Amino acid sequence: MYTLLKPIQVREQLISKNIRFFTPKLFSKIFNSSQLSTKHFIETQTKSGLLLTRLKKGLYTLKTDPPSEEEIANTLYQPSYISFEYALAYYGLLPEMPYTITSATTKPTRNFTLNSLSFLYRSIKNNIYFGYSLIKQNDKSFSIADPEKAFLDYFYFVFLGKSTTNDRLITSAKSKINPITVKNYLKLFHNSSFTKFIKSIL
Repeated sequence: MYTLLKPIQVREQLISKNIRFFTPKLFSKIFNSSQLSTKHFIETQTKSGLLLTRLKKGLYTLKTDPPSEEEIANTLYQPSYISFEYALAYYGLLPEMPYTITSATTKPTRNFTLNSLSFLYRSIKNNIYFGYSLIKQNDKSFSIADPEKAFLDYFYFVFLGKSTTNDRLITSAKSKINPITVKNYLKLFHNSSFTKFIKSIL
């Protein structure tokens, strides 16, 4: 037998608790509903397209009050932080925001598409998973690389031959990023060849 769950009340409670993402297990805990009731409600409300959106298997959010694209990027594939082209455009180092939200992760490289938006996660080593901050905007928050780390993340893939260089980015970086921070971050890469490469373009 199903527990009676009303869409309006579900929405109000999720918002009041600031639950931006949830799994069926978390949903059951919040609403004290059985596994069967939870499954029925989530499937019904997702298929109707009115209240819930399925982000990936086992992960949902409110369609009526969606999280930001940046928050989705952080949650869709963890651990991760926004970096590379998207972060560089966010800070004004690139003139246009890309259609793909690019992130760094210590997991294997992955790509997700939700509606018309793409989320690309590039794999980096554990020792260079640093240099990001939590940005808070009203009731929303997301992790994004600092300008200097986004620059280094991007050009590390250029250095590895996995991405192409961007002369406009180099030009804007010379006046917009902190050279001392870049120098300190480079030490943490423990890669003398990459350090020489960065020094040659800045």
